[in-house]
Amino acid sequence: MTTSRIDEILSTLTGSSRKSRWITAFRRIPGAAALWVDLPGDLHPELVRAMESLNIRKLYSHQAEAFHAVRNDRDTVIVTPTASGKTWCYNLPVLDGLLKNPARRAVYVFPTKALCHDQLHELQRINRKLAHPVHAATYDGDTPSGSRQQIRKSVQILLTNPDMLHTAVLPHHTKWQQMLGQLDAVVIDELHHYRGVFGSHLGNVIRRLLRICTFYGSNPRFILCSATLANPRELAEAVTGRSVHLINRSGAPSGERNFLLYNPPVIDPEKWIRRSYLAEAVEIARIFLEGGAQTIVFARTRLNVEILLKELRRAMKEMPEGAVRGYRGGYLPVERREIESGLREGTIRCVVATSALELGVDIGNLETAILAGYPGTIASTWQRAGRAGRREGGSATVLIASSAPLDQFIVRNPDYFFGSGVEHGLINPNNLLILLEHIRCAAFELPFAPTELFGDRPETREILEFLEEEGDVINTAGRWHYSGGTYPAASVSLRSISSTRYRIVDSSGGAPVLIEEIDAVSVPFLLHPEAVFLHEDKQYLVHGIDPENLTVSVVSTRTDYFTVPVEQSSVLVVETAASSDDLYPAHYGELEVCSKVVGYRRLKFHTMENVGGAAVDLPENRYRTAGFWITYPVDPENLENKQRFEELVDALAGGLSAMHSVSSVLLMSEPGDLGTWLSGGRGRWTVQRSYLGSIDIQVPESLRTAHPEIDFVIFDRHPGGVGLSEQLFVLFGALIDAAVRLVEECPCRTGCPACVGPVYLKKSLVKNRAVQVLKRIQQGIRR
Repeated sequence: MTTSRIDEILSTLTGSSRKSRWITAFRRIPGAAALWVDLPGDLHPELVRAMESLNIRKLYSHQAEAFHAVRNDRDTVIVTPTASGKTWCYNLPVLDGLLKNPARRAVYVFPTKALCHDQLHELQRINRKLAHPVHAATYDGDTPSGSRQQIRKSVQILLTNPDMLHTAVLPHHTKWQQMLGQLDAVVIDELHHYRGVFGSHLGNVIRRLLRICTFYGSNPRFILCSATLANPRELAEAVTGRSVHLINRSGAPSGERNFLLYNPPVIDPEKWIRRSYLAEAVEIARIFLEGGAQTIVFARTRLNVEILLKELRRAMKEMPEGAVRGYRGGYLPVERREIESGLREGTIRCVVATSALELGVDIGNLETAILAGYPGTIASTWQRAGRAGRREGGSATVLIASSAPLDQFIVRNPDYFFGSGVEHGLINPNNLLILLEHIRCAAFELPFAPTELFGDRPETREILEFLEEEGDVINTAGRWHYSGGTYPAASVSLRSISSTRYRIVDSSGGAPVLIEEIDAVSVPFLLHPEAVFLHEDKQYLVHGIDPENLTVSVVSTRTDYFTVPVEQSSVLVVETAASSDDLYPAHYGELEVCSKVVGYRRLKFHTMENVGGAAVDLPENRYRTAGFWITYPVDPENLENKQRFEELVDALAGGLSAMHSVSSVLLMSEPGDLGTWLSGGRGRWTVQRSYLGSIDIQVPESLRTAHPEIDFVIFDRHPGGVGLSEQLFVLFGALIDAAVRLVEECPCRTGCPACVGPVYLKKSLVKNRAVQVLKRIQQGIRR
């Protein structure tokens, strides 16, 4: 399909189409020509011949710059757009080094198994052209046990993920001595993916890797690749602990990009409710598909993937069977490989995916990207848009906003979106809880010398002494040796989710059939009792959960609804680290958070109508983290009048919703990184909503005569915190200013999901009351 055809579809969409009035912005981003450079003169002749046979006779300028930097032993980070040939930035110097010295070894680290296998295929393509192929192999949870010994013995390029490096390589380093002793290069691809807790853990895994390499006498170079970030060098240096050379000028060609922001129409002017963004995504995707454009539709959750898949297949009945597919975490490896192949070959015309396809898996040359909801960050938005129009081909991207406040902020402020830089990648490898876990792991791998520092951290000795008190290490002749019962890495999850996985099996008839696998943390949310589970447009009803055998049994069903879980949290202040002296003071400190799934709602397909729900009794999850809160005094009379108290709570919840929304913008973080709660008396009593949306007031009699206070709480959703709450404390004034502006500038009259979140009380002027609360706090800040 040509660029003119894309223009034809866009002309219809933006001109005569009835949807044109809901387009809030349309930008054309010109393409760019390639900047070519000759192959390096001292490249190994065998590699030159292989590249020429693959029709590669020149390099893009950034590929050549990366080759020379790595050859000069510089740790290097390459930051260029999607599909700019970053793979050759590391394959070229690594393969050149291995052909010149076959004893060398390299480790490629990717965030997902899919990327490992994708890059193995690329290496195999090159290998077929080499007279002396290098031995490259993936090493992940799917690697057969019978192959592992041979891989450890002879592999030259090991392709793996951080989790396997953490649990299967470093704790068993004596089995990997040949590789680790000759390790010459460590490649970390998709660096932008390693933010927050995952990146903080990776930084400590790299500390452990370098500690073991030093023990075996090697000192590998680092080659890191990333999509666009505001601070790529700083993130690379935080992950590796070294000074890093930055390459950020791309020499790859790019086609013209067309980017549209779309805000669904308002269907209820009274409540300012907009038409479902999922329904709009289906209709807009249909326009492009009927025009012949191969399309990817991105959804924010696995549930939305299945809903969109069902609706798109219903809308595109005339397309061949299998032309519209889903792609997300949990699908079996054979399904994912089949879908990736179908996209490359063009037999699959549309794929509905989560962020699983945001990363650089090769899926061919798609022409259109539909984003059903704002992904949460500007960087992730451009990354998803980059999956369409790879290299010279033109492309179109349509971002369809949901009613969420952050989505509405983006589509109502297009200059902010197109004019702002991408977000920072923030990690905190020195988070005390994370550091403690990895020093315990490091002690298992090698004993600590008396004055040794872990990653140059001065608190290393103090942590070792604490571990000694806990019985995890023992000090013998000044050296700390691990003395715990089992190897500790197995109990440390790098992604802040359980490493345990459940098997979902269809028990409808005959022998159970494996459908997919899912992490244990997601089970209460997606597979609670009575849940309707969706997989590839098929519906299953949860029949039973077997924790002992890590199995969920489901049976095939057909319903006109799906289920969504309802989560409740409560917080308790453990320790206050800092407080402001404002009239309505802000605080920062340690919190204890308790969260659990308490029920579910049934929503109809097509209309998203709420047709009821039920409560469920499931275990709670309790953890400690960092939090930020603002204390707001309450008139005791409001506690005596149920209606006045409910109105107050709805207004406070609206103000908190606005704060949460603008927090993501101020911190350049994802909304899911932060949780919120209204808490009375710093945890002495709580206000919460039931699974059906009604307000549940819990006010102990002992507080009715006191001076009650309600705290607006925003907390890091990751145990121990990653520094977000502390930044909110510093940005207190800017946070309130932005929240006031968000609510005041919303075009609704009484309050809507775009400014104050869900409105639970009928005829409640939540917007005005929320603005009043926020302005009181604003006026009380001492600037």
